[in-house]
Amino acid sequence: MLIEHILHTKGTEVATVTPDLRVGDVVALLRDRNVGALVVTAVDDETRVAGIISERDIVRALGGDETSAADVVRAPVSSFMTETVATCTPGDSVDDVMRLMTDRRVRHIPVVDDDRLAGIVSIGDVVKSRIDELETETSTLHEYLSSGR
Repeated sequence: MLIEHILHTKGTEVATVTPDLRVGDVVALLRDRNVGALVVTAVDDETRVAGIISERDIVRALGGDETSAADVVRAPVSSFMTETVATCTPGDSVDDVMRLMTDRRVRHIPVVDDDRLAGIVSIGDVVKSRIDELETETSTLHEYLSSGR
């Protein structure tokens, strides 16, 4: 199965922020949107991925010794975002993206098409896709075996 099939089902809307937004505002957006990460887009181009900020990034910042919690929430996203972002394309296979998530130890992968943000997939999306695929295969095998062929 391809990533474009997941996007067709879940949609292509992506929650984004700019690097200058305060981390405290990001926390509110994560809560309100019920998501675990936000794609950070370039200030001058909302379709170009500049980074990603996740709950994990914020927790690590809050747990750091060099900055107080109050300073973290007032800091810009650019201070704590991940700048080297693993991305995929709509034509990538779900298996390849699962492998990428495992290798990079990330839970969210922006989907980029022609250098433009085209969606996002989470570990939950790819696992659901794989489970659906396995259920279809199992059902097909049961039907085949019960037909006596």
